Amino acid sequence: MGGRRCESVLYSALALASLAAVISANTGFSISIYDVTSRSVYLRWPKFSGAISYRVTASPVNVVGHSVMAHFSDVTLTGFLTPLTPNTIHTVKVEAIDENGIILAEAQTMQLTAPEIPIIDQAYSKLSNSITVEWTAVPGATSYLLTAQDGESFIETIITNSPGTVTGLKAATLYKITIRSINSGGKSQPSPSRKAKTVLAAPVLSASSPSYDSIVVSWGAVHMAVGFSVSIMRSDGLGNMVKENTTNTSLVFTSLDSGTLYTIKAHAWNVNGIPGDDFTYNQRTSPQAPADVQVVFDSGTLKAIISWTPTEGTLNYSVTASSRASKLNCVTSSTSCSMASLHCGSVYSICVIASNDAGSSKPTDSVSLKTVPCAPGSITIEEDDPGNLSVSWSNVDLGEYYVVFVKSDDGLEVHCNTSHTQCHFQSDCGFMYFISVFAYNKAGQSPSGEVLNYTTAPCCPSDIHPVLVSSDTIEIVWSPVRGAEIEIRGSNTSCASKCVLTAPCSPEITNISKDALSIISVYWRSNNDEATYIVTARGDAGLWHCTSSGNSCSIPNLPCGSVFFVSVMASTTVGQSLPSYSIPFETAPCCPNDLTLTQLTQSVTNISWSAGTGAQTYVTVLESPKGWARCHTLQNQCLLGCITCGTNYTVSLKAISETGLTSDCTYQGYSSSACCPFGVKLYRLSNNGIRIYWRTSAGLINYTTHLYGSKGNFTCTPKSGLRFCDVTEIPCGDIYTVMVSPITDKGTKPPFCPKKIYSVTCSGRSVGMVIYRGKRSTE
Repeated sequence: MGGRRCESVLYSALALASLAAVISANTGFSISIYDVTSRSVYLRWPKFSGAISYRVTASPVNVVGHSVMAHFSDVTLTGFLTPLTPNTIHTVKVEAIDENGIILAEAQTMQLTAPEIPIIDQAYSKLSNSITVEWTAVPGATSYLLTAQDGESFIETIITNSPGTVTGLKAATLYKITIRSINSGGKSQPSPSRKAKTVLAAPVLSASSPSYDSIVVSWGAVHMAVGFSVSIMRSDGLGNMVKENTTNTSLVFTSLDSGTLYTIKAHAWNVNGIPGDDFTYNQRTSPQAPADVQVVFDSGTLKAIISWTPTEGTLNYSVTASSRASKLNCVTSSTSCSMASLHCGSVYSICVIASNDAGSSKPTDSVSLKTVPCAPGSITIEEDDPGNLSVSWSNVDLGEYYVVFVKSDDGLEVHCNTSHTQCHFQSDCGFMYFISVFAYNKAGQSPSGEVLNYTTAPCCPSDIHPVLVSSDTIEIVWSPVRGAEIEIRGSNTSCASKCVLTAPCSPEITNISKDALSIISVYWRSNNDEATYIVTARGDAGLWHCTSSGNSCSIPNLPCGSVFFVSVMASTTVGQSLPSYSIPFETAPCCPNDLTLTQLTQSVTNISWSAGTGAQTYVTVLESPKGWARCHTLQNQCLLGCITCGTNYTVSLKAISETGLTSDCTYQGYSSSACCPFGVKLYRLSNNGIRIYWRTSAGLINYTTHLYGSKGNFTCTPKSGLRFCDVTEIPCGDIYTVMVSPITDKGTKPPFCPKKIYSVTCSGRSVGMVIYRGKRSTE
């Protein structure tokens, strides 16, 4: 039935809201709700033109009740209506009225009021940071807003049902508690307040186990606390719980089980005896010291195995082995530990400590371990006289006696057992002995120390036959004896010696000088008596020798352009020495046998020559009073420019070896050809002839002229001293090449004089114009 009533009310409210929307849409007048409580509604509206007052009414929908009305001036555009019915839908209407009381516009809306104000039944605190509230449910409320206020600060939380708890509070603090009901319309006014105080905060514990049967618990002061209650019990539930009350901030629990985890709980209470929050802390007691520590020592590996009886609640064991020189540690969770690399000759004090997260036990009583002595050092071996060896060494800590082992290279071994630091042994010549010394005590044998070897002097050969092999080499033949192949100990001074005369020593060349073109002198240092010296110059060109009993010798007629290796050898009646170190010697390069000069142009001459033995580069020079031309080349020919025509030159060539030795070579002089004429021109003669004219800068030289054309070739030689020449009856209408050349004493002419081209035209049947066409290179 209630469900149908809500549906009816909601339907009516929606219908009215739709109508209000239409009305407001027609006038542009509207209404808005900005706050709702259980019995009041707060609203606002816009100013309407012409209105001098506004009438606001709120009427419950489908519920028996009275309407509420209020009037507001045109200055006031906000208002509120009260008292309304809680948890009820109301039609809220605003009317704009003019001065004649006529309604100019109206707007309305539907609004649900908040539920009724709830009443707190009780409020109490069980935890130091929260307060729990109980109240009677209010019809129509969908949730509730709890508020805890402490002075100016407050904390709010939304709850759906009773009871509800406000958290995040301060311990031992008085709060004012209120509650408001909530639905979709809004929140009710706060309920009448109740006061409630949060309980005390829990003491924050810290604990430690100073001994295996006790735990010390401490905590900081708690605000408003007058006393504390602390209990302790095994975490596994075994045994009894012990509880203590105190006004202090620490307690000591004794007579506990070692290595056991305990749960500790504590809370504080105030002057009213109300307990505060609990605090729980787990603490383990430290373990007892292990018992029955046993040590087993391995002398061969210098390793000890330590074992013990386990203790309750131990996480790991720490084993310490201390001596004067070192300290070793081992941490393990088992009941034994292996310690390697113990030092020889040391006494170790060994103890074991058990530990867990609470701390460590007291160390066990120390167990003493004496290791084997170290290997003896400073071992010395002396052979006082042949056949007797003495072995000595330094004393070592913890050594009770020593054993020396002596083994020869043939496998025989003897030993000596003594409490002193020296032993004596018999020995033979030519043997190698391997000697080692060990120290002993009750723990065993020392580690292996240094193994020394000692070789006695070799035995003397019974037959020695010296034979001279060379100047500084003697071949000595003897029968083999024991130990002589090693010679570590040195020679046996008791063996008989034999004398032999050696050949002369090798000379040492001090200088080689060049006395003349093909003669060298060799000098050496003489360091032999009554020796004859033979000097040899050896090269690709052959062998040359000279002999002297002094310290120098000359070798003539050495060929040019050759490299020789010069050495000296000494000779006596005993034999010859080894040759001295060879010293290279180079003769100057040979001059070329022939040299040819060919003039290519008036200013360029080609000079060529045959290869000179030993020469790598050449320098050629043509020299005259008018100047000189020079060429440096790797080739056997060279072009020399800047040659002056009609000039006599002196010709010279320098041959240079790869190492810079030079030979100056001179040859017959050279004369350059006569100068070619210049200014060559052709003129027409009246009788169908042509006159060739030229100019010269030299003296009386004979010239010859040549004309070459397709209709014939013509030659003309003028008289001596003339500078022109006539050619008669030359065909016209042709192109002629003209060359004028000087004639040498031998009747030859140079081929390099310039050539000119002329065109000879016809005038009727006679020679017409002569036209210059340019130059032509020589062929």
